[in-house]
Amino acid sequence: MTQMSSQSDVPGMGRRQFMNFLTFGACTGVALGALYPVVKYFIPPSAGGGGSGITAKDALGNDVVASEFLGEHNAGDRVLTQGFKGDPTYVIVEDSGELANYGLNAVCTHLGCVVPWNAGADKFICPCHGSQYNKEGKVVRGPAPLSLALVHLEVQDDKVTFQKWDETDFRTGKEPWWT
Repeated sequence: MTQMSSQSDVPGMGRRQFMNFLTFGACTGVALGALYPVVKYFIPPSAGGGGSGITAKDALGNDVVASEFLGEHNAGDRVLTQGFKGDPTYVIVEDSGELANYGLNAVCTHLGCVVPWNAGADKFICPCHGSQYNKEGKVVRGPAPLSLALVHLEVQDDKVTFQKWDETDFRTGKEPWWT
């Protein structure tokens, strides 16, 4: 009789399997949760579907709508928006009243300051060390070594979008330095 009572105190195989499964699941969940950020760090983000680029954002984080933008800005205006990697990127209204087919990254190639547009001088002038760029973003006075980076600007569904610029720089005739 003593043998029988000791065997009835041992949990059944089903209960053991359930506890093993529960322990394994908890350990696996914790391990995957810890590894996820490490894996995300080493895998670069995708560029999006079919090269559609990114939608430009205004100062409040709203999509830049081309028709509204052109209604609010005059020919010759250069307006900062949010571009790739959150960099400030100029959207340009050409003298014809249409959007230029390119945008300019507003980060100075000397030390990374944001370069404001000076309408009176008709050029971009860096407030940090005096670098100057013409209205197309080509460096005309140092110490900046390179012109401002270009992005393609397109209007898709009335929204301004930016795409990577991989072709020859039309301002210098050279391969782009920013790719």
